[in-house]
Amino acid sequence: MSQVLFDYTRQDAAGASCTAHAWAKVPEPLTPGQRQDWKARAKALLAKHKAVLVAHYYVDGDLQDLALETGGCVADSLEMARFGRDHGSQTLVVAGVRFMGETAKILSPEKRVLMPDLDATCSLDLGCPAEDFAAFCDAHPDRNVVVYANTSAAVKARADWMVTSSCALAIVQHLKDQGEKILWAPDRHLGRYVQQNTGADMLLWNGACIVHDEFKGLELDLLKAEHPDAKVLVHPESPESVVAQADLVGSTSQMLNAVVNMEARTFIVATDNGLLHRMRQMAPHKTLIEAPTAGSSATCKSCAHCPWMAMNALQGVVACLEQGSGEIAVDEPIRRQALGCIDRMLDFVKRHPGATQTTGLVPNIGAA
Repeated sequence: MSQVLFDYTRQDAAGASCTAHAWAKVPEPLTPGQRQDWKARAKALLAKHKAVLVAHYYVDGDLQDLALETGGCVADSLEMARFGRDHGSQTLVVAGVRFMGETAKILSPEKRVLMPDLDATCSLDLGCPAEDFAAFCDAHPDRNVVVYANTSAAVKARADWMVTSSCALAIVQHLKDQGEKILWAPDRHLGRYVQQNTGADMLLWNGACIVHDEFKGLELDLLKAEHPDAKVLVHPESPESVVAQADLVGSTSQMLNAVVNMEARTFIVATDNGLLHRMRQMAPHKTLIEAPTAGSSATCKSCAHCPWMAMNALQGVVACLEQGSGEIAVDEPIRRQALGCIDRMLDFVKRHPGATQTTGLVPNIGAA
């Protein structure tokens, strides 16, 4: 079954959520002494407020370390959702991008959910406005609506299922086996990858991650020639020419598990370079090479880092706990409607452990 792409004109990245604004809000690097001081303040505030820090693999390494040192979690979006829901703390500090904070609030409305910077968003979220998406759904009422986690609460409210990159294949295969047709949003690369591997009838929204969309197949091929023994790990949000060269295609947790458990000594990694911090901690004896995002004429061979993820910093953790800033709010009608698609995914993953199968398990990761 061939895929069909809904040609939505991408958002005008103007205003407070444009990438230039995001980079402008990224805090200046801290000196070693400043890092120690900010981290100590953040630890004290987390303890004072009985809060837990839930951090994504793409945020700054200091935040990842802080989360693990204080009983929090560093994970992909699926495990972040489960951890925040199941943890006993009534205050969650979510270091990542806005849809992650919204997902935590949808699952735990009774909890206070704070973020270091509420302006930290996502190009996939920006590129799928709720009103336009609702019109898309209304035009295709015969299809099951499956949305990627990287969407707003309002978009999730129109969905039958939410998926992450770690469970998308299994859930779409399940729907296809039931004879269902799929309306998919927003990432076209991930949608194409899922369609090719399941054969499902899928209508795709035309969105992309600004980080993964920039990986280049030709440049990757040249890099592989320089490192013939390297294994190539690719996130499925990447273009088809990059995915085709992968030894493993998977979520951030699945790629991390591969680095830890595969016998190879060298890896080329095609995802946001924030993940390399945890990879180096878990496999310090392995060599990690960033996949290229630009041609030889460019000044940067691999600039794969999300500007909105980069807005998260120790200073933001301190500010949100001291001042109560960055609190996530989701209107109750939207929250109730969005909860269904998230719960459906979590229930499916619980009933089908193999849906997120990885190459073994490592501490603080699990099969997420």
